[in-house]
Amino acid sequence: MPVAAAEVTVRTLQANDVARWDAYVQAHPDASFFHRAGWKRVIEDAFGHRSHFLLAERGGELAGVLPLAEIDSRLFGHSLGSLPFCAYGGILADHDAAWRALDEAAQALAKRLGVGALEYRNQSAQHVHWPTKDLYVTFKKAIEPEIEANMTAIPRKQRAMVRKGIKAGLVSEIDADTARFFKAYSASVHRLGTPVFSRKFFRVLKSEFGDDCEVLTVTLDGRVISSVMSFYFRDEVLPYYGGGVEAARAVAGNDFMYWEVMRRACERGLKVFDFGRSKRGTGSFDFKKNWGFEPAPLYYEYFLVGDKSVPEINPLNPKYRLFIQAWKKMPLALANVIGPHIVKNLG
Repeated sequence: MPVAAAEVTVRTLQANDVARWDAYVQAHPDASFFHRAGWKRVIEDAFGHRSHFLLAERGGELAGVLPLAEIDSRLFGHSLGSLPFCAYGGILADHDAAWRALDEAAQALAKRLGVGALEYRNQSAQHVHWPTKDLYVTFKKAIEPEIEANMTAIPRKQRAMVRKGIKAGLVSEIDADTARFFKAYSASVHRLGTPVFSRKFFRVLKSEFGDDCEVLTVTLDGRVISSVMSFYFRDEVLPYYGGGVEAARAVAGNDFMYWEVMRRACERGLKVFDFGRSKRGTGSFDFKKNWGFEPAPLYYEYFLVGDKSVPEINPLNPKYRLFIQAWKKMPLALANVIGPHIVKNLG
């Protein structure tokens, strides 16, 4: 039987498939950092969730991939998604036959597991008849080849904040571990009333992705001001987790931090600055727009199995407002102990 007419088969990722999977992702035009096979280990080791990474083959050749992970929580429900804790996900395939095979396999798996919903985090619409969540957008912009051109491209008021950090004497350094990052990041999310991820999660990310997971820390006179963990994929940089201590605001620590990520990416010859996803109507959304980035919609699509409607597990849901206010008042040390047990089930 000719390869073109061969049947597409779908199976789960095995240890000896990892190199092929990542080579496929690296070459696929619609792929993202979050399609990499390493997320299987990250989600399993850091959170204890089950993963279901599916690959499609035709005639022995890899024809598509779909990373999936399952979260089963008494508090937040039972879900299957591509991919929890990630901005992007969904199916990558070479042709319609592989795409349909992976999609059908995922829906069958969702039914077999008895989840509330199957979620795809797409960058373009794939299922026009599925319910969607019009909440998240992404911000991407080309990196200019010259450092000063990138500075000039920042709108005037935001550029003034970057220069404020420079004048304050802030310094950026690349860290080999995540210790200083966690200090800044945990303080930041606590002020927002959001449970923090575990220290282990960030250590596993750094261990799994190596130099493609970089920690940049900003200091002033040796004191940690802010820190960011960025992911590198092909010619893109994605600063994904970041924050600063309370003193960061007075010296524009976060503004300087993101500029340093951009400046260093320019020096490396990278082409795209991906500011990641944000929820509409939030401070993060406004901050990224202030940099001159324009939002592009993300298409989070849902195949409902047990749920009657799209799940709304996010801080903008009114029923979580009292929790957020109470969390802000909790001592930071206690929040850092309790938070990881909550946030690991949010996805």
